[in-house]
Amino acid sequence: MKNGRSSRLFITLCLSPAVILFIVFMVIPTINVFKMSLFKWGGFSPNKEFVGLNNFRILFEDQRFYQSFQNTLLLLILVTMITFLFAILFAAILTQEKIKGANIFRIVFYIPNILSVVVIAAIFSAIYDPKNGILNSFIRLFRPDQPDILWLGDQKIVIYSLVAAMVWQAVGYYMVMYIASMSSIPKSLYESAGLEGAGKITQFFQITLPLIWTNIRTTLTFFIISSINMSFLFVQAMTSGGPDGSTEVFLSYMYKQAYTNSSYGYGMAIGVVIFIFSFALSAVVSAVTKREPLEF
Repeated sequence: MKNGRSSRLFITLCLSPAVILFIVFMVIPTINVFKMSLFKWGGFSPNKEFVGLNNFRILFEDQRFYQSFQNTLLLLILVTMITFLFAILFAAILTQEKIKGANIFRIVFYIPNILSVVVIAAIFSAIYDPKNGILNSFIRLFRPDQPDILWLGDQKIVIYSLVAAMVWQAVGYYMVMYIASMSSIPKSLYESAGLEGAGKITQFFQITLPLIWTNIRTTLTFFIISSINMSFLFVQAMTSGGPDGSTEVFLSYMYKQAYTNSSYGYGMAIGVVIFIFSFALSAVVSAVTKREPLEF
């Protein structure tokens, strides 16, 4: 009895700092965001006008908000699909025993993850440069008459230019995580499958993928939520939401409303919608990807 009470006291003392930090830096700011979304306020003036849900009424009639919503969804879907496809594919290739220099490839793929977004944005802005960029120079080798392509200036393709930069930044990190998961799978499972006539592709879908599914599911939820924040950083560093709002995303639109247009209350209303969207998206992804865990 005494030992049980001491154990609970020890656990409480260990968890207390984390709980206090969570309340101070997460719960209280979130409540304040909900509260401020009900006011018309410039952000610096002491005068705040309570407007109830009027900010949300304006929000749902705002076409630029819907455009930022569509751009955010498009980025999330494309970046997530391409990143995870390449991360799993590269991890599967680099865990093969016959690959020479696999460790060098792992380091090379991981390097973009340790670079800041500003550096990556500068690299890709140089690549996309219409006159002197590598991409247009390469295209001119095969099509000399090809007009300069405005990778960051054409509304039809600029969003895909951002996708390429975001994927390049993220693939290495998730590839390393899946390599760790795949390396822990016993070789005997593959040897048994090989003796029964299963090829490499069959082994991948019947053994590798099911056994690392829990890891994929966890990282997928984490990646989607973090991509909402990352999309803001890439947009700010590469396009500032342009041209003509074609790369505006949730957070960049909220930032402009709160800090550029001095509509702080309206910006917080957008923040509330982003919070609810992120929470709902996490729940949907978690439910859709739920599988019976397999063990070995």
